[in-house]
Amino acid sequence: MKPTKGCRYLNALADIDLKVLKTLNSSREVRSALSEATYLQAKPRGQAAGRTLSRTIPNNPAFATCFHSNRPARKFALRTNAFHPFAVHTRMARQGLFGSSLTKKYWMALTGLFLITFLVVHAGINAMIFFNDGGVTFNFWGHFMGSNLIIRTMELVLFAGLILHVVDGLMLWNQNRAARPVKYAVEKGSANRTWYSASMGILGTLILLFLVLHLWHFWVPSRRIVGSLEEYGVDADGQENLFALMIETFRNPLVVVIYVLGCFSLFWHLLHGFKSAFQSLGINHKRYSPIIAIAGAAFSIVIPALFAAMPVSMYLGWIK
Repeated sequence: MKPTKGCRYLNALADIDLKVLKTLNSSREVRSALSEATYLQAKPRGQAAGRTLSRTIPNNPAFATCFHSNRPARKFALRTNAFHPFAVHTRMARQGLFGSSLTKKYWMALTGLFLITFLVVHAGINAMIFFNDGGVTFNFWGHFMGSNLIIRTMELVLFAGLILHVVDGLMLWNQNRAARPVKYAVEKGSANRTWYSASMGILGTLILLFLVLHLWHFWVPSRRIVGSLEEYGVDADGQENLFALMIETFRNPLVVVIYVLGCFSLFWHLLHGFKSAFQSLGINHKRYSPIIAIAGAAFSIVIPALFAAMPVSMYLGWIK
């Protein structure tokens, strides 16, 4: 694509709220905004974009020549390579692993989908308690997951993916706050997005706190980091009895409530995150997007409900 086509992206940038553009107080921030605009789509409108940006950022010396000249946006694109695809990707590479907001969203989507695959495996293993055979089946698979070299190696990858997902999410949250330091006088959140899509940071934080508690209850003693499973003896097949630890842990009603609330937060987080991950990766089409949305809704209900059923069933004595 020739640089001349970049004018459509400059024109699209003119449609952005002027209050947002006024917060850009350095040429570097303006250049970053222009780079982000290369991913927008709009039809050229001649000099409109140039005049709008001229009124918006009139005192920026780095862009005074372009914005005060009232030249068509197409000429501005010709004079610079700011919108050339190669130049855009070069700038993204120079910005580093998390430099571009688009790159951050890619990482968020990839790590999110990776963690979703872990949830499937984890829920499948934990569901073995519903055989109600004194934990024999569950302990067998629990021992396999804890002793297999490949699985133990994947634990390191899993923790790396989790940390990357958390750090990336915090960076995006902070970036969104910095982009609009002053809130709208009147906000209509439901007009463009749901409350849970606007609260992904809060929901993610609650899930992280719940995950820390969950690791302390089961992963830490099973890996003999602090304590061990020896005090719980063995099951009917002579295996380490992680199942007995679960029974004891979920005798506490407060712990059960915390786990149910954690699963509730996971439901809302997945309800938005599943679909948005595919959108961030560019998998968005009128033919299969509805299928992704339905699959995401089903997944966000089944997995958290299965996790929540485990402590509740043990507390009520349905699983022994």
